[in-house]
Amino acid sequence: MANLDDAYANAAHIEGADAYPTKWADAAEAYRIALDDRYQSGISYGPTERAKFDLFHPKGTVEGIMVFVHGGYWLRLSRTDWSHLAKGANARGWAVAMPSYDLCPSVSIASITQQIASAIMAIAATRSVPLTLVGHSAGGHLVARMLAPGMLPLHLRTRIRHVVPISPIADLEPLIDTSMNQAFCLDADMACAESPLHQPAPDTSVTIRVGAAERPAFLDQAQRLGKAWACPVDVVPGRHHFDIIEALENEVSDLVQTLTPTD
Repeated sequence: MANLDDAYANAAHIEGADAYPTKWADAAEAYRIALDDRYQSGISYGPTERAKFDLFHPKGTVEGIMVFVHGGYWLRLSRTDWSHLAKGANARGWAVAMPSYDLCPSVSIASITQQIASAIMAIAATRSVPLTLVGHSAGGHLVARMLAPGMLPLHLRTRIRHVVPISPIADLEPLIDTSMNQAFCLDADMACAESPLHQPAPDTSVTIRVGAAERPAFLDQAQRLGKAWACPVDVVPGRHHFDIIEALENEVSDLVQTLTPTD
């Protein structure tokens, strides 16, 4: 168990890791303040306190909605830690929605998957515009799960232009042999059912993204999903698990342009 704990530990292998949560929270708060009335907070999509999303509006006409699903191993963090990541898409005329979700061990990973499906349906109902989905780490798992048959209604699925799982956990089976499974309570059948790796290859456009400086387990997870789905895997030079998402702040980054198509 100890070996797999280390394989899936990110902070222990990233210099200055302790500073990132404060950095994210500060940048998120500053962006919310800057947006002023173009920011809507805590829109409910379900019955629990965490079943809410924030919505960040661009200036002018809304071209589409990018949904960002945060990570944290289904155990921690919230939508309010990532507001600044809406900056790039907002600058290109796209609204950005960021849902929170209930956390393990209070709920199962399967329950979280269903929550995100409910969140996306509620977000899609706010405007009849194209959608793109991006998620980081556990959030990468969750947006990939949205492409499973029957997860989203067909009329909504056809509105999704592109999905980008960043550093996703595509195969949950290795997590059974980590100490985190005390919270997940996964067995082999549950892990298989919740693994995007075992879903049929989707007909939606998908690009997987992972940092070249990430833990080998995350590089392996990304490559295996890319092979299974026959979709591109962008391995970003010099980026690790925590800073790979920073491209979302930059309107001219390839990641933002992929998620905010203009045609």
